[in-house]
Amino acid sequence: MNILTTKFTTSHDTAPFSQIKTEDFLPAFLEGIEKARKEIDAIISNPGAPTFENTIEALSFSGDTLDRVSNIFFNLHSAETNDEIQKIAQEVSPLLSEFGNDVRLNERLFARVKFVYDNKSNLELSAEQATLLDRKYKSFSRNGANLPDDKKEKLRAIDMELSKLSLEFGENVLHETHAYQLHITDKNNLSGLPEGTIEAAAELAKSHEKEGWIFTLDYPSSIPFLTYADNRELRKELSIASGKKAFQGNEHDNQEIVLQLAKLRFERAKLLGYASHAHFVLEERMAESPDKVKSFLSELLEKARPAAEREFKQLSNFAKEKDGIDELQKWDGAYYSEKLKQQLFDLDDEKLKPYFKLENVLNGAFTIAGKLFGLTFEQVFDIDTYHSDVTTYEVKDLNGNFVAVFYADFFPRKGKRNGAWMTSYKSQYIVGQNNERPHISIVCNFTKPTATKPSLLTFNEVTTLFHEFGHALHGMLANTTYPDLSGTSVYWDFVELPSQIFENWCYEPEALALFAHHYETGELIPQEYIQKIKDSASFQEGMATLRQLSFGLLDMGWHGQDPTGITNLKAFENEQFATTKLYPDVAENAMSTSFSHIFQGGYSSGYYSYKWAEVLDADAFEYFQELGIFNEEVARKFKENILSKGGTEHPMELYKRFRGKEPKVDALLKRAGLI
Repeated sequence: MNILTTKFTTSHDTAPFSQIKTEDFLPAFLEGIEKARKEIDAIISNPGAPTFENTIEALSFSGDTLDRVSNIFFNLHSAETNDEIQKIAQEVSPLLSEFGNDVRLNERLFARVKFVYDNKSNLELSAEQATLLDRKYKSFSRNGANLPDDKKEKLRAIDMELSKLSLEFGENVLHETHAYQLHITDKNNLSGLPEGTIEAAAELAKSHEKEGWIFTLDYPSSIPFLTYADNRELRKELSIASGKKAFQGNEHDNQEIVLQLAKLRFERAKLLGYASHAHFVLEERMAESPDKVKSFLSELLEKARPAAEREFKQLSNFAKEKDGIDELQKWDGAYYSEKLKQQLFDLDDEKLKPYFKLENVLNGAFTIAGKLFGLTFEQVFDIDTYHSDVTTYEVKDLNGNFVAVFYADFFPRKGKRNGAWMTSYKSQYIVGQNNERPHISIVCNFTKPTATKPSLLTFNEVTTLFHEFGHALHGMLANTTYPDLSGTSVYWDFVELPSQIFENWCYEPEALALFAHHYETGELIPQEYIQKIKDSASFQEGMATLRQLSFGLLDMGWHGQDPTGITNLKAFENEQFATTKLYPDVAENAMSTSFSHIFQGGYSSGYYSYKWAEVLDADAFEYFQELGIFNEEVARKFKENILSKGGTEHPMELYKRFRGKEPKVDALLKRAGLI
């Protein structure tokens, strides 16, 4: 009996991590696939005429065992991987891809789905049911169900290869991230670095049984070094090491993989009748088409570029006056930006960090969620975790009803990829009278506590935590019937609205008063600091916007046209960055080879959505500001129309029901100081 495929007897049906062995996964996947095949066969062989219930609904609830195994396995693959897990991932990804195609390309199953779809005008469906029917039909029609057999086989081969390459891409990035260390033995080379950063580097060196200090490419190590280290040569070394991940011509090089991924995605789109991968993807997004995305990015570029150039000139002049720097390089950007920010606003992240102890910030997010949405969070110790760093919480509403399980995993370690993300182990859905509640997790990479200091966050890390927690609220407050439409299962350019809007509370005195207390004295963050945080909120926003737009344009470059003529990855990148470039190019560096969002995550043809969602979040938060940032009525409308509804209706309809009108770009431009 395999623990992964039997009913869990744990609290809230949570994953029994400590009882799961790595060797359980492969047989569990095989059993899950077999069970899902039988469920599909039962739908096909149903002697009754196809109905919404016996076909569409049955399809929606099929494969739950496989989903559970996949969720647990691939979350561990991101947060707690090892050689064995990576080997299993290489084995099961093609199997999952093949099974997915067996379903989507099954003619008898599609015939049943199509029958229901063609007769939908005779059915009395709720908005959610109508959306599910539309999604299910498109999951077949957009993925080859109407293709002749020879093209279906071609599609299968492409999908198999894509899943394999995407995994390889991620594993190469992870390997390269952990392969590099900057080992310092001369104390003079630590000049400028904050005490906490030095202490963390000393502890890391000690754990590797080395003298001195070790800095790595993990964000809590590399970002402070690039921001504060006075030694320009060492900043250069670390910056170049970070920028050449999987771009070194070695066995972990991703150049060929990127070219293959882009070409295969294009080939797949052409096979399905689309002009490019972006045309295929954007058909099911708010943006609708590559032209609309390009015009959106161009409009923002037009507004941001003059501001970015002014800011870059100011920064260059500042570096020249301060240290005689003739030409500002990428490894100078964070360093001089921090110094300039200190001069202009007398605001230093190191001054702020004592007010942002990790536990206090997390409790602040909990308190704000309580005031807005009536939630309570209680840490519990009877829920199993996959690592001792992970903490677990029971989430309830004000009446004491169970809402969700929440996992929090905050510190970097070997086997955990860089960055921050929200994920789920179990979706919310309703079966009969039973509302199955979700298991939601956020994973970050913050500075670990040291022997003398707790984990103290930079303000940027505070907003990161709030961002991921906003995604988590979207998952936790889900209240839909079908798992396919629950929580964050929404259009990709809508999914960032709950996360990005939640960041806004970090800038509000009324919200900061709830959690920004000095970790030693308990003193509330001084009002002058809060004012400085607000005043500096749009500092170098032109440059930051240009940077985000450059990523969006690179993504559209790879996916919005025919990439088959691209042979030189670096030259292609330089073309894409031409309109957004501020710093001199670094020959040894490339972006695409570690651009995990678009080559491993789900953001291909979707990176623009961060800016798109910023338009939504600025417009939505303006509504809160007009009536009060803890206004019960606005919070209720946001909860009922956005957070709980998942993907049950078109996002613009949900947004208009919340806001009363469509969003305008003006709120974003005003907030960013670009108008």
